[in-house]
Amino acid sequence: MSSLTYAEVGATETGTLPPGYRHLRYRTAVGRDVFAAAAEAVLTWRMHRAAGIRVDTAAHRAAPGVDVTMHLGPLPAPCRVVWTAEEPGRAGWGYGTLPGHPARGEEAFLVTQGADGTTWFEVTAFSVPAGRLMRAAGPAGPLFQRAYAAWCGRTLRRLVG
Repeated sequence: MSSLTYAEVGATETGTLPPGYRHLRYRTAVGRDVFAAAAEAVLTWRMHRAAGIRVDTAAHRAAPGVDVTMHLGPLPAPCRVVWTAEEPGRAGWGYGTLPGHPARGEEAFLVTQGADGTTWFEVTAFSVPAGRLMRAAGPAGPLFQRAYAAWCGRTLRRLVG
């Protein structure tokens, strides 16, 4: 079993992101009174698959210790789920990178429900390039990560709308 490629495991769950990494915080509303559907779409990989990401995993839903490889086009991104949340008004998961991932760090996908019934989708991440490809991307890397977060948000909004 491969080890995670970074030390700050679980930082996306607490929200206290470690120094020395690029940080991403993205949040968008996906609808009102759609929390249960949004939570299920995030926890079962449905949102990622609907966004065009090939998801390779033996698990039906996210759980700590589950290995999953996300494929955005030809690029594999092996990772491991390091935390999950399934509670009233809060559901999601965070993954840590494994060897072979183009970045090193952690990314989380979370849905929350506000007091007014609005469901919010959040992506929180910290990362640095792990290889030549990501280093060569330079400033395009963080722009791509933000665009990916926004794409996931739009996909989730469409799924639950």
